[in-house]
Parts: sequence; structure tokens; C-alpha cells
Amino acid sequence: MHIAGFIKQSLVDYPGEIAAVLFLRGCNFRCPFCQNYHLLTRPGTVPGETVPEEEVMAFLQARQGFLDGVVISGGEPTLHTELPGLLARIKEMGYLVKLDSNGSNPVLLEELINRGLVDYVAMDIKAPLDYRKYQAACGKLSPETFFKVISSVRLLRQAPIRVEFRTTVVPTLHQPEDIEAIARSIAGAELYTLQQFNPEFTLDPALGQQSPYSKQEMQALAELARSQLQSVRVVNI
Repeated sequence: MHIAGFIKQSLVDYPGEIAAVLFLRGCNFRCPFCQNYHLLTRPGTVPGETVPEEEVMAFLQARQGFLDGVVISGGEPTLHTELPGLLARIKEMGYLVKLDSNGSNPVLLEELINRGLVDYVAMDIKAPLDYRKYQAACGKLSPETFFKVISSVRLLRQAPIRVEFRTTVVPTLHQPEDIEAIARSIAGAELYTLQQFNPEFTLDPALGQQSPYSKQEMQALAELARSQLQSVRVVNI
């Protein structure tokens, strides 16, 4: 497993838990607002540092009792066929596991849930579940992958684990009615997070000139979503 980045301790990436964070390289989307665009390419396609898996495992072994969980992020972790094996090793140490995903691989998500390899899944919902709007937010998207995203939403709405849906809100891509539409599509979800777009780090340089919604506007968008959901939170930059 090619681990592209490793945060040894985080208080914010796994709500309520102290966690390490592993970043895996490679993604099948090209969202123009992506902040982790250095992780988009597959291992071996560009020069880059990697953290040996055994080094990470040794650290986690030593930190048992001090850390609560491990977050697997990216990139898109479900592109890696080795992911179940990595999660199994982490679970064997007694850690909680949170997976960050774009929802493009519902088959693997279901496998991980059924095998008890994940305790928490945070799925990014890029836009309302309309193909053209989703394609614009993802940068590239086939109809097949779009239907996989919809399947993941359906799966996670019924999953017996902690689930979070989240949207990075970009003024050029998301209007208030879009946030309302997303909320309706995940009605009843435990948690929906609205993340304030950060123009300082974007895949599309043109978005560097785009001002994000203000904190007050973000709160107003959250209010629009709250009628459909158990809990809505706002993360500002």
C-alpha cells in the first residue's frame, strides 16, 4: 500500500476521537475546488514521497491506548484493492476506523461495512444528485460512476454505522436551492457538514479569484438544510 501522507495525531478528522490520519494517492474525480490535488495521481506516475506501510503499522502498534482511531483519506481510498487488508490490520489493533470517500465504489463500501472494517464513513456529496450538476462539480464524471454515487448514498443512508455526508460549498457551483436539494436527497441522515470553500488551495487556478460564502451565508445555508436532517454543522476556513 502506497501511503502518501501521515498525520500522527488529529483532534478534528474523527469527530469525538483522537486519531491518526493516512492519505492514499489517486482519485477518479477532478473537482476544481480540490485542496488535496497533489494526491490525485496514481502511485508511480509522478515523483513523490511515500510512507512505508510497516512504519505506520509500527507507530499505531506503539500508540495503542493513546489514539482512539485511524482515518483513511485521500485521494479516493476505495480505488485501492489493498484497502480491506490495510483496514483489517488496523482493526486487529483495536482501533476505530473512519473512511473518507467520494462514494464511487459502492461495492467495496458495502464489503467494508459488512466485514466490520469501518466504524464511520464520511461521504462527499459534490452537488445535487443531478448528472449535469454533479459532473460540473466533479470535473469529470461518467454516467456509470454517477449511478454508483447514487448507490452509495442509498447504501449509507441505511448503514448500521456512523455516517456523515458533506459538501464543500463553492459559490459558482452551489446556490441555496442546491443545498436544499442535497439535504432532501439525504433526509434523515445523522450528520451533514457544509465546508466553506478555500480559494487558497484549488485544482482550478481560476477559483483562486473566487470569494467563498461568508460565515453568515454559510449559517444561512445550514438553516435551509436543517429541516431535513438530524444535525447540520458548518466548517469555516
